[in-house]
Amino acid sequence: MLRLDKYLADTGIGSRSEVKKILKLGLVSVNGKSVKDSSFKIEPESDKVIYNGKELVYQKYHYYLLNKPAGCVSATRDGLSQTVLDFLQNEPTRDLFPVGRLDKDTEGLLLITNDGILAHNLLSPKKHVDKSYIAFVDKKLNQEQIAEFKSGLDIGDESFTLPAGIYEASLSEIENGLMNASIKPEYEIAYIVTLKEGRYHQIKRMFAHFSSEVVYLKRLTMGSLTLDNNLMPGHYRTLSKTEIDCLFSCNS
Repeated sequence: MLRLDKYLADTGIGSRSEVKKILKLGLVSVNGKSVKDSSFKIEPESDKVIYNGKELVYQKYHYYLLNKPAGCVSATRDGLSQTVLDFLQNEPTRDLFPVGRLDKDTEGLLLITNDGILAHNLLSPKKHVDKSYIAFVDKKLNQEQIAEFKSGLDIGDESFTLPAGIYEASLSEIENGLMNASIKPEYEIAYIVTLKEGRYHQIKRMFAHFSSEVVYLKRLTMGSLTLDNNLMPGHYRTLSKTEIDCLFSCNS
């Protein structure tokens, strides 16, 4: 059972306080009867809720794939900068949050949801969920440095980084990485990097270990989820049922 005001807020009608005002106006009915009591309990799966003449469909969890642009922060609110939630203007964003963080100038795949269990599974250090990126740098690494990169690096933390995947990006991967990019990097030296962890500025710090600067960074995948190249920076879409199911089954 669920309180009617929470049900309405979860469906995106408004905040809990806004919903209470709507109820007082008599704009909501449950199973054909007008209900003004915000604490009225309903069964989301079976009760028929009508708001302003339209039947509502309850969805407990929401999953969105955002192509994060540079210049916004991966947070639910920020007093200085635009946040990733600002791009979901028409969605019920009250309980949504980004799964993990991308640096302010990093672009690409960002999962936004209100499903805490899924977020935990994707971010837990014990799960080691792969996340892949394309990194454009100003200096090419030699084979010894690549081998060191793969085995783990001392980037100033308490422990070395976990073994990471890295290889030089092909021409097609470079073209794919630059698709819909907000900038065109001055250098076209690019690597595909795969991490099993997410430390602060990790990829930038790993390349800096070899005096190589990352000039553009985009996340391409997170677990089974892949960036949709049909999405321009700042655009998003809901995940398909297949994508959602795979996030649970492929990354458990």
